[in-house]
Amino acid sequence: MEFRPCIDIHNGKVKQIVGASLKDQENFAKENFISTKDAEYYADLYKSEGISGGHIILLNGAESEYFEATREQAVKALQAYPGGLQVGGGIRPENASFYLDAGASHVIVTSYVFQNGRILYDKLDEMVKCVGKDHLVLDVSCKKRDDDYFVVTDRWQNMTREKVTLQLLHELASYCDEFLIHAVDVEGKANGIEKTLAVMLGEFCELPVTYAGGVHSYEDIRLLKTLSEDRLNVTIGSALDLFGGELSWKQVMKLCNETCT
Repeated sequence: MEFRPCIDIHNGKVKQIVGASLKDQENFAKENFISTKDAEYYADLYKSEGISGGHIILLNGAESEYFEATREQAVKALQAYPGGLQVGGGIRPENASFYLDAGASHVIVTSYVFQNGRILYDKLDEMVKCVGKDHLVLDVSCKKRDDDYFVVTDRWQNMTREKVTLQLLHELASYCDEFLIHAVDVEGKANGIEKTLAVMLGEFCELPVTYAGGVHSYEDIRLLKTLSEDRLNVTIGSALDLFGGELSWKQVMKLCNETCT
């Protein structure tokens, strides 16, 4: 298991939010933490500690009055740690090269290829042709409905008809280098992980998968390692001391590096 750091940017500031609360209307989100430091500070920290593979998420849509300030923060972080961070949020063929040129190792895509409730494979092909499989991360973040998990798009506001299954991941694996999966129902709530989802994702072995959502204790990390047979990477937000939480990021890294027993 690798610890994958995050830098979430909303209204031009580094924040931790309750994922399910995000709304484009009035640029609203329920906030757990607003940093006094900018995105570049966190990128410099991750670089100095040799922590790579983390992601920057732009949480404002392009039509938002705050979008330029949010993008500016993202670019500064990418430039501070070239090749060390991924970036997502409104990525399309028209802007993907901008972020790669700014220093992103990968671009993270959801909404462009999941439209009208379905995967648009022509759009997915277009993204692959634009950036290459090795620079593409597919975000299949999901919400639970009944007993299944469904992909959500548009900054987690719209649920698709695409069910997150091993078969779906297998089909998409030929198009990307990694998967990023937020369990949106528990994202930012620090109430524990989605155990059923963790078990299923742990059965997928073809590509790296980063899980995010609900981790709020060291025991959660151990549980995630056990349930996934140590096959998942993990992102932790609100519970981390870097973002006002109680978990030491250095202790988190140590636990992630321990052998699963």
